[in-house]
Amino acid sequence: MKTLPPGSTIGILGGGQLGRMLSVAAAQLGYRCHIYAPNANSVAAEVSAQFTCAQDDDIASLTRFAESCDVITFEFENVPVDPLHQIASCAPLHPPIAALDIAQNRIAEKVFARDHDGTTAPFAEVSDRASLDIAIADVGAPAILKTIRMGYDGKGQSRIRAGDDLDQHWQAVAQQPCVAEGFVTFSHEFSVILVRGQDGEIRFWNTPHNVHEDGILAISTAPAPDAILDQQDAARALAARMAESMDYVGVLTCEFFATKNGPIFNEMAPRVHNSGHWTIEGAVTSQFENHIRAICGLPLGDTGLAAKKVEMHNLIGAQADHWQTLLSDGANHLHLYGKGESRPGRKMGHVTKLYF
Repeated sequence: MKTLPPGSTIGILGGGQLGRMLSVAAAQLGYRCHIYAPNANSVAAEVSAQFTCAQDDDIASLTRFAESCDVITFEFENVPVDPLHQIASCAPLHPPIAALDIAQNRIAEKVFARDHDGTTAPFAEVSDRASLDIAIADVGAPAILKTIRMGYDGKGQSRIRAGDDLDQHWQAVAQQPCVAEGFVTFSHEFSVILVRGQDGEIRFWNTPHNVHEDGILAISTAPAPDAILDQQDAARALAARMAESMDYVGVLTCEFFATKNGPIFNEMAPRVHNSGHWTIEGAVTSQFENHIRAICGLPLGDTGLAAKKVEMHNLIGAQADHWQTLLSDGANHLHLYGKGESRPGRKMGHVTKLYF
């Protein structure tokens, strides 16, 4: 276990809002952050000490970045893995590269969960048009066709109903390798958010109940209803087994469906997560601060609720334009990410409210 003193430099791969909130948390603990991202307009770079704008496969730039850091983490799980192996000797990388490798492949992710005694939706690999017919015959319809790599917030997906023309769905995913997932009948969606320290200690935040709209998280509420809490222990146990198997350090999020047969694993995110944004005001220690604590080898902070109830609403697209109205309620905690253009489906900020 290596403890980094304040004043050390934390490298963050990715320049979005998660990097922005990590940087703010790191600064409060006295650390400097160095952002590495391919886009010049980085909302994380605006609040960080240093910024390198370069492509993810630019090994020379990536190496210079890594050599300037005392530890490296990431805010985006689709960072290319191969270049990371070439900088692994420059600075510790938390979470481990193996976690990225698994999370970037939806089939590997589901197999990994099953290997650790988790239950997933029925699924089948789709490598070409012919195998799509076989997959749907196997998992049934309705089903969801998802690209194996990339795609998030409903992107890279096509919902298949019984009797649909499968050619259209194959075109909708640009004929990319996919996984076909059978539908799951569920009552609620929820996520398990944990932090694991370098010493192996694991702490969980309250399990949030998540509501999605058009494939994008809209609301997270904690504490969750009983239908979720009844399945919380089993879901947490799976997430902990997965974290320990990867020798994980940092915040890990696993998403689940609550069903009559127990929790169904959906996917994991090896990073701080949108469904944990409420922890900034709603928990004693936020997911962002505890991630920094973990990767720097510091003691983990208390993850308990700071109020009886906490509710977080994402601000999608033009919803962020109502910032003045939102601020007129003095109990609202408004976070705007500094993104210039408001587009449909784009996460522009969030607002959190605590109930005492």
